[in-house]
Amino acid sequence: MTELILPNDTNTLGNLLGGRLMHFIDLVGAMAAYRHARTHVVTASMDHIDFIAPVHVGDLLILKSSVNRAFKTSMEVGVKVWVEHTVTGTNRLVASAYLTFVAVNKSGSAVPVPQLAPETNEDKRRYEDAARRRELRKVELERKKQSRAAVTAQA
Repeated sequence: MTELILPNDTNTLGNLLGGRLMHFIDLVGAMAAYRHARTHVVTASMDHIDFIAPVHVGDLLILKSSVNRAFKTSMEVGVKVWVEHTVTGTNRLVASAYLTFVAVNKSGSAVPVPQLAPETNEDKRRYEDAARRRELRKVELERKKQSRAAVTAQA
């Protein structure tokens, strides 16, 4: 996906708003998930995003996404974002993120997704890394549940 950054997308310094960038990331991530699952998808989480460098008015934003791994009904999608300076033609990495999408049917119920068969060494690395990140997400979710339960018990 490519976007030209216009003044309406920026803050008072002429830098792309972080929320607007997150919106673009969500869209391009959903496109990869949708194409893999071939059904509706919903964003379950954006658990990691790195804002590496600012994006300015007039920059050409280039977003690329890929499904790193498919689980039963969910998929981890990685998104990388570059800026192409339209005058010089130079590119620089400005952001990256990991998102989880869940495949759903028209009534909103989760449905299975096709498994992913990594082919290249890079695909295999992303596939294995996604499994590790999933385990970390599970640990963090359990920690949050226990924390909420402790707060509720104190109330």
